[in-house]
Amino acid sequence: MRIGYYAHHHGSGHCRQADKLAALLPEPVRAQFTVFTSVSAADYSFSNISEAQVVRLAPEDEHADDILKGRAGHYWQPESLHYSPVGNRDIQARSYQLIQALDARQIDLMIIDVSVEIAMLCRTISMPYLYVRLTGVRDDMPHVEAFKGALAMLAPYPRALEAIDTPEWMPKKSLYLDFIGTAPSTDLTRSEFLTLLNELKDDAQPYREGAPIITVIKGYGGHQAIDARLPKLRELLPDAFIISLGPISDNMRHLVDIATQVKDVRPFIVHSDAILMACGLNSIAQVYYEQTPIIVQPDARPHDEQVATANALIAQGRALSWDDFYENVQNDNGQLPTPTATLQTVPDLDTSAAALMHSFGDYSDTKAWFDEWLLPKLELRPER
Repeated sequence: MRIGYYAHHHGSGHCRQADKLAALLPEPVRAQFTVFTSVSAADYSFSNISEAQVVRLAPEDEHADDILKGRAGHYWQPESLHYSPVGNRDIQARSYQLIQALDARQIDLMIIDVSVEIAMLCRTISMPYLYVRLTGVRDDMPHVEAFKGALAMLAPYPRALEAIDTPEWMPKKSLYLDFIGTAPSTDLTRSEFLTLLNELKDDAQPYREGAPIITVIKGYGGHQAIDARLPKLRELLPDAFIISLGPISDNMRHLVDIATQVKDVRPFIVHSDAILMACGLNSIAQVYYEQTPIIVQPDARPHDEQVATANALIAQGRALSWDDFYENVQNDNGQLPTPTATLQTVPDLDTSAAALMHSFGDYSDTKAWFDEWLLPKLELRPER
């Protein structure tokens, strides 16, 4: 089967997810895997597929001369869509570009991560699709209709992180992929990690032996909310060695000991005394099964997806909210929290995802795959 993957352009997380799934595909299926995205090659370069396997779509921003804006009010906005400008030449071009490429590359099945509008376009042209269902409150009509139109939904997180108020039928129609891992680099010893810190330091102050290490991890979908916590973090722990990984506001750099970007965050996760981070699924996947205490500061996202993830982590005892962390450290005279829960044995994070991706190589026909592989795994069956 030839698989297409639509990766939304907000941040780099959707492209990174596609890249990780591509790594699990057997050859020659991987060689026929195509990613469709508006993210530029400069903003994300794929590791597991060639650039020839990426269709860089036209943008979809509103224009001043659009006949109707994307969200044009109660009487002018279809309730089945989130965003639907009228007369937008870029969106017309990207839709034509997408349909042409689906035909030219003989795509059998699309994975949509994420776009209600692309889902509806696929259903309209009779292209079967799987829809990536993220965490958060997604019971609005556009999402529900996109979910209904999918052969199944893919949840790239453990079932334990499912929001308690999710409608019952949605989990039944979902495949839980747990977290899709990335192969870590060779683990560094504590001594090697401290040497790395001193090499990254750009002034005369090396790591101070015995100082607690706090690593602040931020992505490119937004970092202002976490940066806003840095003054209080420095005030709360004046002697801590604070590391900022990812983008940082210029007026906050003086509050941290190191501000840098790295390809592998695992050594920082393993050897830090606490992690302050948002709740994007790619980031949470890297820390969830480690024992380092997590302080969560969810970014503002549509449908409260990061808030829902944060609440689930806190309920499990795997993370603290910023307010609870701040209060606990104040009350404990600067003592950092210890891990609040011992998780179950770490699973093979790629088992569920690998089974899905390998199944695409076991079938050449989408209908046979749907009937013989997918349906036996779901608790729902379509009416015939």
